Amino acid sequence: MNRIASPTVPTLVSKAFSAMIWLVVLALPAAPLLADDHDPAEAAESPQARQSVTEHSIRIDGQRVDYTATVGWLIMEEDDKPIARFGYTAYNRKGDYGPAERPIVFAFNGGPGSSSLWLHMGILGPQRVVVNDAGYADPPPAKRVDNEFSIIDIADLVMIDPVGTGFSRPLGEAEGKQFWGVDQDIESVAAFIKRYITEHGLWAAPKFILGESYGGVRGAGLAHHLQSRHGMNLNGLILVSPFIDTAAGRDGGGLDLPHALFLPSFAATAWYHEALADRPDNLEPFLDEVETFALEEYLPALTAGYTIDPGRKREIAERAAAYTGTTTDYWMKADLRVDHQQFLQELERNNRLIAGRIDSRFIGPSVNPLAESMDYDPFFPAVGPAYTAAFFDYLHNELEFGRDEEYKTTAWPLDWDWSHRDPDGNRQVAVNLLPDLSRAMIMNPGLKLHIQQGYYDLATPFAATNYYIRHLDIPAEARERIRYDLYPAGHMMYLHEESMQAYRDDLAAFIVDAIPR
Repeated sequence: MNRIASPTVPTLVSKAFSAMIWLVVLALPAAPLLADDHDPAEAAESPQARQSVTEHSIRIDGQRVDYTATVGWLIMEEDDKPIARFGYTAYNRKGDYGPAERPIVFAFNGGPGSSSLWLHMGILGPQRVVVNDAGYADPPPAKRVDNEFSIIDIADLVMIDPVGTGFSRPLGEAEGKQFWGVDQDIESVAAFIKRYITEHGLWAAPKFILGESYGGVRGAGLAHHLQSRHGMNLNGLILVSPFIDTAAGRDGGGLDLPHALFLPSFAATAWYHEALADRPDNLEPFLDEVETFALEEYLPALTAGYTIDPGRKREIAERAAAYTGTTTDYWMKADLRVDHQQFLQELERNNRLIAGRIDSRFIGPSVNPLAESMDYDPFFPAVGPAYTAAFFDYLHNELEFGRDEEYKTTAWPLDWDWSHRDPDGNRQVAVNLLPDLSRAMIMNPGLKLHIQQGYYDLATPFAATNYYIRHLDIPAEARERIRYDLYPAGHMMYLHEESMQAYRDDLAAFIVDAIPR
């Protein structure tokens, strides 16, 4: 690795770092970042952009790839006043490339309130964390290796940390509430993308956005906002385990539809843990059967409410129990409505174990076997500390940045504004970015959509993703521009070693296909 100086921004060699925190939907419990949580001293100075640029090489598909890594932040302004510093890490392949030759991918995690740590160190960046699939990581030191599954051989990459996460902070008189909301977040990330594209002369380059989890809301919104507000068309939008519509993708809120969309993921989890009395050999046909039952029989039973025939209710409970490795009495006591946190506690209750929400292949001891809902998500203690330690080691010692600054892996809990105006200006009661995504695909006939989803994901279940695709209000031609890949893994399918190569191959093929020849 060689250290090189930036021609425009002072380089930084850092000295110390302060806190370590964890993530939300893709996160571990963290110290709260409140709406006014930024350093008042920053308002007294004229803030400056900072960055560190280093040179590296890696082998991908047997080929040496030389690249530069740039980590730092830009200063965002409004009315000629600084309002935020916006942190990022960029990877650019070295070579004599013109401004339109290299595609560029802007990527982020979700939350809302998560930094880009997971995608960065899990699959996209040139380094990745080594963990034990569906099991606890080894004790320290955390293992970090060259990532042969990275996409930096075919595309330049910018990992984005929205305001409040990473090194990104409100500045001056700006407050967190100017950034922490569905529309506020979309606007601020779009402003950063436009600024980055402009400063680097990349308006002619093929452009992609990749978002995970709540990144589905952000990504769908950006596809429309960049197009309608900034005149920037995307070549491709990649949504990883997306959350897009609150009325479909969030259970436990009194709505019937989410219960039906979560049921197939319950079945997948029971199948994986061999909790089914009559376990079929093949997962996919079994899940097709369960999804059909969920939508055609279970959902109508829920919508019938108290008018459902008692015999029919028990029949539905029996089938739900058979599909999910639980009991008929459990479903009857729940009035047929079991949310995912209840199910994950119930599945292995007799063994004093709970299954994971982010990835239900993970399992851990229950703190309270009598609890109605899961005590914690065993996914996080299994892999979270390894990711955190490996990332900070990489940031401080290879990228040579951030020892004197706090990198916030999460900004949770946030006072998030869950309101949204759709493309026609209507304020939504329940946030749903499907209209934004539909409008973007209609108005940009070159926009292609790639969705990557895991079967064992109980944060954003695959049947909800199926529902999103079916409810995009687009013409038949536009549906030909959708690619959908499923993996035998969880929310972060790239933790599953056998899925890493497939993830990389699918993503690379999509990027290449989305660029006109």
